[in-house]
Amino acid sequence: MEQIKYMLTEKEMPTSWYNVQADLPEPLPPILHPGTKEPTILPPFLFPASLNEQEFSKERWIEIPEELQQIYRMWRPTPFQRALRLERALGTPAKIFYKYEGTSPVGSHKLNTAVAQAYYNKKAGIKRLATETGAGQWGSALALGCQYMGLECKVFMVKVSYHQKPYRRIAMETWGAQVTPSPSTETQIGRSILEKDPDSPGSLGIAISEAVEAAAGRDDTSYALGSVLNHVLMHQTVIGQEIKKQLHMADAYPDIIVGCVGGGSNFGGAILPFIPDKLKGKKLRIIAVEPSACPSITKGVYAFDYGDVAGMAPIAKMHTLGHSFVPPGIHAGGLRYHGMSPIVSHLHRLGLIEAVAVPQVATFEAAVTFARSEGILPAPEPSHAIRVVIDEALKCKESGESKTIVLALSGHGHFDLGAYEEYLTGRLKDYEYPREKVEQALAELPKV
Repeated sequence: MEQIKYMLTEKEMPTSWYNVQADLPEPLPPILHPGTKEPTILPPFLFPASLNEQEFSKERWIEIPEELQQIYRMWRPTPFQRALRLERALGTPAKIFYKYEGTSPVGSHKLNTAVAQAYYNKKAGIKRLATETGAGQWGSALALGCQYMGLECKVFMVKVSYHQKPYRRIAMETWGAQVTPSPSTETQIGRSILEKDPDSPGSLGIAISEAVEAAAGRDDTSYALGSVLNHVLMHQTVIGQEIKKQLHMADAYPDIIVGCVGGGSNFGGAILPFIPDKLKGKKLRIIAVEPSACPSITKGVYAFDYGDVAGMAPIAKMHTLGHSFVPPGIHAGGLRYHGMSPIVSHLHRLGLIEAVAVPQVATFEAAVTFARSEGILPAPEPSHAIRVVIDEALKCKESGESKTIVLALSGHGHFDLGAYEEYLTGRLKDYEYPREKVEQALAELPKV
């Protein structure tokens, strides 16, 4: 029987993170101070100097400290396998591979950067980290990362997800985090949001503002972000480095790589190590998939915008729907962010990646197809990428062309069974965000 799994040994795990900034044909635009609008660094009262250095580094390789490598070895290298059963179910000549990050202790890729950020903050003398979370994957990861490093953890969880996914909250609390639904009465920004809209479902932008405010108010507390920033995507490049080695084992090279995007961390981690290949002329399509209910790349604009609702975070140039944008309560909570990573946005502007938006019902249809063929119950977020992988494989079926497709499968959906129940009972609905609401949010972009 044909081998379908390509497993690396611990000794083959990457020992350095890859920094794409060393190879970009054009440098990233600067980030701007939210007050002066002048080029700046990440706020030193929120981030340790070590992470600020990584954020702007032009070094191609950043060594992973040995203490972190030892923790990574608890779940890395992660599985990479051929989706033969899915191929047969689709009747496609395409070869489909997937990189599965759901084997980490928290069930997703987020732990790759959570333990790194907790490590560097501990080295800087920080005692507590504050953060936001959408679906709960990032909050779970940081809760465990803080536990590994002996830090306290405060999580503001987007309210709609807090109620949709109670077991995510319980997992975070089990790992020692204090979890609050956002918007909350614990912060000034939360109280102001609730005053205007007592029934606000919350958003990642609001939760970020609350976490930043909570961190700024205490000298022993820093802020940690699970996506978007350069150093976060860099920490995730262990994924793409492993993919390249595992593809070599399979004697294959992708024609297409597909990943979901919310802030861009899993997608960036999977695809950034392939960017030098594209720059050298390698024929490779890289597809970022977002929900049609929160389409920052496909319907937003490429502009300078705040990273949070309150305008406390630095201003970055990115694809954005406007920092005041509050997306609907779709089940892919990890993709409900108004902006896109500056690196992912930059790569899209340069024509190195493409983007597509897909609706919720078709996404869950793809998730069920994948679960029934491959056995893995995928999280709603990477199920968006599965939708496009299936669509591309069916195009191969129509044309008779065999292409190699790689899926970045960022995590499992064991805590998302409520969403699956909504789909299986026919209650799940699509939501196309109205253009006029996007235009309303874009009218509030900072003047720079």
